[in-house]
Amino acid sequence: MTMDKENILYVVGTPIGNMGDLSPRAAETLRSVDFIAAEDTRVTVKLLNHFDIKKPMVSYFEHNKHDKGVKIIDRILAGESCAIVTDAGMPCISDPGEDLIRQCEEAGIRTVVVPGPSAAVSALAVSGLETGRFTFEGFLSVNKKSRSEHLESLLDERRTMIFYEAPHKLNNTLQDLYSTFGDRRLTIARELTKVHEEIIRTTTEAAATAYLDEPLKGEIVLILEGKKSEDKPKMTLEEAVACAQRLIDGGMRPTDAAKEAAAMSGMKKNEIYRKLV
Repeated sequence: MTMDKENILYVVGTPIGNMGDLSPRAAETLRSVDFIAAEDTRVTVKLLNHFDIKKPMVSYFEHNKHDKGVKIIDRILAGESCAIVTDAGMPCISDPGEDLIRQCEEAGIRTVVVPGPSAAVSALAVSGLETGRFTFEGFLSVNKKSRSEHLESLLDERRTMIFYEAPHKLNNTLQDLYSTFGDRRLTIARELTKVHEEIIRTTTEAAATAYLDEPLKGEIVLILEGKKSEDKPKMTLEEAVACAQRLIDGGMRPTDAAKEAAAMSGMKKNEIYRKLV
C-alpha cells in the first residue's frame, strides 16, 4: 500500500559533503513529492541529478522566505506535497526553513521529518569534548557589537558550545574566542565527510595564532569547551587593568593590551578597556 503524501511538508536531510550519505528514505521522498523547496536550486539540482531524480523546484531562502512561503503553503493546501531541503544537512536548523514550519503549523499542515546528516552533531561526535550536554550557537554576527554581546553572554556556559563559521571569518573568530574565554580546549572540524576532512583538536590560544599566515579553507564547525567549575579569574579587575597598562607603557595599543590582559586574567576584555580609558 502506498503512503498518502498529499498535504504534507517533508523536512529532508541531505548530505553535508558525501553523496553516499543520502538515505534511501530521503531519496524515495524526493522522488515522490510534487515539488521541492530548495535553498539554492543550483546546488540541489546536482544532488537530484546524481540520483536521477526529476522534480520541479522552487527557490526558498532568507530574502524571499515570506512571499515564497505563502505560495508553498497555498500549494500544499491545494493538495500537493513538498519537500524542503537545504544546501547541506538538516533544513530548518539555523535556516529560513524554520519560518516555513511555523507557517505550516498555523495552516494546520502536517510536517514529517526525514532525518539526515548534521554538521553540528557530526563535529561534536568526533570533537573529543563532552557531548552529554551541548548548545548550538550557529553563526556569529558580523556586527562587532552583536558578536561581542553573543560571546560574552556565554562566559558562564558550562555546556559544550557549537559554532558554524565561514573560512574568511575564521581567524577573527578564533581571536575573539581566545580574548573572550581565555585558553580552553577547542576542536575545529573542517570539510566534514569530504575528501579533505580534517579534525583539529587544539586550544583557543594555539588556534588564535596558528592560522594567521595560512588560513583554513572549507566549511568549518567549531566545538568549544564549556566553563569548568574551577575556571576562576586569575586576577582581580584592578590587577588586570594594571597588567594592561604595563603593556601599553611598553608600546602596545590599548585595545590589544586589553585583549591580552583579558586572556591572561580571565576577566572581560571590555571591562578592562573601559577602566583603561
